[in-house]
This record gives sequence, structure tokens and C-alpha cells, in this order.
Amino acid sequence: MGKHILVTGGAGFIGSHIVDGLIAKGHQVRVFDNLDPQVHGPEAKKPDYLNPEVEFIKGDVRDRETLHKALEGIEVVYHEAAAVGVGQSMYQIRHYIDVNSVGGATLLDILANEKNKVEKLVVASSMSIYGEGKYHCVKCGVIYPRLRPEDQLARGEWEVFCPQCQSPLEKMPTDETKPLMPTSIYAIGKRDHEEMFLAFGNAYGISTTALRYFNVYGDRQSLSNPYTGVAAIFSSRILNNHGPVVYEDGLQSRDFIHVSDIVKANILSMEKKEADYEVFNVGSGISLSIKYVAEVLIDKLGKKGQLEPEIVRKYRKGDIRYCYADISKIKAKLGFNISVDFETGMEGLTRWVASQTAVDGFEKAKQELESRGLTS
Repeated sequence: MGKHILVTGGAGFIGSHIVDGLIAKGHQVRVFDNLDPQVHGPEAKKPDYLNPEVEFIKGDVRDRETLHKALEGIEVVYHEAAAVGVGQSMYQIRHYIDVNSVGGATLLDILANEKNKVEKLVVASSMSIYGEGKYHCVKCGVIYPRLRPEDQLARGEWEVFCPQCQSPLEKMPTDETKPLMPTSIYAIGKRDHEEMFLAFGNAYGISTTALRYFNVYGDRQSLSNPYTGVAAIFSSRILNNHGPVVYEDGLQSRDFIHVSDIVKANILSMEKKEADYEVFNVGSGISLSIKYVAEVLIDKLGKKGQLEPEIVRKYRKGDIRYCYADISKIKAKLGFNISVDFETGMEGLTRWVASQTAVDGFEKAKQELESRGLTS
């Protein structure tokens, strides 16, 4: 028998894919989403891709009364609703904390103080809460460095050095035990999400799982939102015949995971008791340079020889050098494995991108950061 499930942010990129996965498994799904114009366009319309079998409620997670109604009869909540954008979060500080931290707190406050049937919570966390990834120093062992010094970055020295002996560091996959060192307002809000939900779940005996998403890509990601994921930002630039802008030397790396594998992790988190009260990385376990990702997108969108990545050798305040996932925990506890490799995922993404039109808002976003001294 299917569960009655609420997906907050369920009309968005990741949320809508989770919705499809849940409906395919026979669950009854209600979506709660404010249709933010930055994501859904100025008309703030319900997207065409949203599954017709859902019950849709338009509302903001900070609106207690509307959210309370959305929780009626619900057994499982996937909390995906969030304001997304690391750079933007550094100057829209109140907005990001309000939507993310206060929005999450509003949901939990309702569950603590009103009658409900909720028995499971799955909350979207983020790899951004780690800050820099995990490293190894030949002299000092495992190191968890903080941000690279400003004077070093100003010299164009991009690599991370041991804070104890100044030796070069070797990047390692980051596991869930790494100390959390968020370097943006967005990341702080995601840490709030994770810690609030787990503390609440433990106190009230409601099984809770936090999933730390790495860099998610796939169809439905907003191509006209200049604060979304890097693959979508690059794709929008290329569609508009502009080279993707890459900071530093382009060799900084991240872990890219296809949205269908994010869906798999979310469903496993609901179905398996082993997920209760746990935190899991959800990534591919593979480190890819940002320059390489830009080159792949240019190639697959048919612009090779016409466009190339624009390596600007500047840096953004708070940016990290390397972080990629150790996924041994989610493999061992939930039986999770990646089903879509990067090459296959990029083929699917670029087929979808080629059918879209996009407003390239990158320059405006870049100017916003520059005017506030957030890039150098």
C-alpha cells in the first residue's frame, strides 16, 4: 500500500524528479511549492513537467497556515524546498536564512505542536556544508583545511597547502565524519536544515534522514537562473553562444551526480530502516575538474571549435578547491550504487538543453558579486 507523501519544493528540479519516482512506486504525492520566479520564470507558472497525478498546493514554507494544511494526512515528508545559490546568498542574507532556516523550522514547529501522522522525514542537505574537502599531507596525515588565505589567492596560487607544515596536500574523498566548515550563507542554512531535522527526529521519535547532495545535474534544472548548478549555468552560456566563465585555473574539481541517482537515494532513505537518523553523502565518488565539465558541454552541444571555456584566473570569496564524495557509507547501509555515469548523463542533459531556450543572466550575477567585492 502506498504512502501519503508531501514533497516541499516538489515543482523544482530535484523535487519534481523525486515526485515522479514516488508515483512510479505507487505512492500518493502532494506537492507544496511557491513557484519562485527566479526558478520558474516571471509568470511563476506550474511547470509542464510536473506529474499530473500530484495534488498541488501553492505556498511558501514560511507560511505556517498553508503548510499546516499541506501536512494533513501525510505520513512521509521530503523537504526539498530551499532558496538555492551560493553567491547570491552572500548578499541576500536575510532572505536565504528566512527561506531555508526559518522555513525548515516552521515545518518542524508544526509537527511538534499540531496533530499529524508523519512517521518519516527526509531532508535535502548539501556538500557545501563541508567547506573544503578532506586532504592528506605526507608529513602531517589527514588534514581538514579551512579556506585558502586571501594573499595566496591574490598571487594566483590555487592549490591547498598544509596549514601546519605548508606542504602541498593530496585531495581525498570526503566522508561524513569530516568536520563541517560552511563558507557561505547558503551552506550555513543547509547545515541548519540537517541539524534541526535530525535533532527534532531524535527527540520526537520520527525517523529522519539527511542527504548531502553533491553537484546534481540533469533535465529540468532552471537554465535562466544564474545562481543554479554549474552544469546549467554553463549550458545557458553555450546556448547563447558565450564561452562558460571558469574561475581560478579551471582545475578545481567537484563531484557530479545525475538527478536520477539522487531520486534513488531518496527512495532508499524512505524504504530502508538502516537510513533512520543517519546522514549520507550522495555523489558519484569521482572528482572532475570544472574546466573538463565546461569542455564536455561545449563538445556535446555542438560548439567545439567555436567556443571554449574562459579561464579568468580570478576567484570568488568562499570558493573551495576540491571536494568529492566518499560514498562507502550509503553503499554499505542502503545498497546504493550510481546507475548513470557522467558520459551518459551528459548525453541526456545536452539533448534536453538543445531543445530549450535560456536567458543568460551570468553577466548580471557576476556584476552583482563584483560590486560587493565578492570576487577578486
